Amino acid sequence: MSQTERVGTGTITTKVPARLDRLPWSRWHWMIVIGLGTVWILDGLEVTVVGNVASRLSEEGSGLPITDAQVTGVAAALYVAGACSGALFFGWLTDRYGRKKLFLITLAVYLAATAMTALSYSSWWFFLFRFLTGFGIGGEYAAINSAIDELIPSKYRGRVDLIINGSYWLGAMGGALLSVLALNTDIFPKDIGWRLTFALGVVLGLVILLVRRHVPESPRWMFIHGRPEGAEELVTGVEREIEEETGKRLPEPGTAITIEQRRSIGFVEIGRTLFRSYPKRAVLGFALFIGQAFLYNAITFGFGSILVKFFDVSSGSTGYFFAAIAFGNFLGPLLLGRLFDTVGRKPMIAGTYILSGLLLFVTAWFFNSGWLDATTMTVCWAVVLFFASAGASSAYLTVSEIFPMETRAMAIAFFYAIGTAAGGISGPLLFAELTGSGVVGDAVLAFCIGASLMVAAGVVAVFFAVAAEGKSLEDIATPLSVSTPVSGGAPGGRTDGGKNGEGSTPGAFTG
Repeated sequence: MSQTERVGTGTITTKVPARLDRLPWSRWHWMIVIGLGTVWILDGLEVTVVGNVASRLSEEGSGLPITDAQVTGVAAALYVAGACSGALFFGWLTDRYGRKKLFLITLAVYLAATAMTALSYSSWWFFLFRFLTGFGIGGEYAAINSAIDELIPSKYRGRVDLIINGSYWLGAMGGALLSVLALNTDIFPKDIGWRLTFALGVVLGLVILLVRRHVPESPRWMFIHGRPEGAEELVTGVEREIEEETGKRLPEPGTAITIEQRRSIGFVEIGRTLFRSYPKRAVLGFALFIGQAFLYNAITFGFGSILVKFFDVSSGSTGYFFAAIAFGNFLGPLLLGRLFDTVGRKPMIAGTYILSGLLLFVTAWFFNSGWLDATTMTVCWAVVLFFASAGASSAYLTVSEIFPMETRAMAIAFFYAIGTAAGGISGPLLFAELTGSGVVGDAVLAFCIGASLMVAAGVVAVFFAVAAEGKSLEDIATPLSVSTPVSGGAPGGRTDGGKNGEGSTPGAFTG
């Protein structure tokens, strides 16, 4: 008998989640990682390039009548606004119409908007397509984090999610070095170099699109939304492929779940689920996203000004220092990611947040004491961000796995929008004068604010983080569509032993 069987009209019993979670790592999983994860490289490339070429865009002869302040102020704010709007808009569509449709659409929006940015001839054109580029990138975060967590086996979910989110910094490193090349007028004319940096983003995006076409829809989304036969066919095909690849039969899957199929879920039920059923998890999501947003802005928003004003680094060379910082950021999730699956979510999330905050306090003390030069300051930043990057990536992992499947994309979108708004709007407003004043005490205050919020978020994680390592998504948060448990255990078993006082009730499906 098929392992996905109909129990009644609109009701199915399925072992699809258990079958996906017991799969060994395979070529199929690598295809998912490459097809979905590489978009973070594009995001890092985008943000870094624009920041580093701002001075060139404002120069006479650039082909674009725009000021430096408009690029780093108005255009940056519009990119952030676009990312927040895109996350919420596409997050809702992702939960309603599926992961695959949306991660193809959001990448197409990004590609079109980036290409049009390269053709900018006036400030309003540049502003419009910076907003639309952010709109596509924001949608990517919701659609892709949903798909990754639902396709990757529970044993590997933590490290894969962290490394993929951390790959943003590969793009940032590439963007920093690319901007040095693009700003060299001995190689490219003033009005061409910056356009080529955006064009490169389009080329990389097209390559990703070709790979992404082969990434499947989430079987978890399919069986809830009335497509159990498609979920069954997809998982059976993957199982057959992996058995041929390994030469071994797969072990029997674990517990089945029984769910009521549904087409969509309303905003009211989403909000009720996040804030009434899981209030402590919602507080955790807020704390993690806002903490990392402010720490990152305390360092990265004014790093160039600090290097130029306090250490006499030329503005054309700051890209090299940023590349070193970006490399430290990528190493964090790469080297620490496995520990989130082995040591555990709670100690690693709390530990990386608190340690990075404390290290930034130490950096502020060294800087205030006059003990640092440009190189040692950069080393200190890189060490801080080595731990902070793993923590920040775990924020995306956390909100994508601790809420019910039907709300997953919207939960990611909501907390991403809050964190991005805090970091991209409140952060610059707070840190702009502090890091740009040329006063040591002001820059130290900026560091201490970011460090304090990061440590506070880590303390919240000590009490509220969920031990999700190695557990099925359905065991971490009961799907809203669960009807009745089948033999073998409750499908939505609690993972916190009641310590968080939260959880949803089987049979919570309404209408």
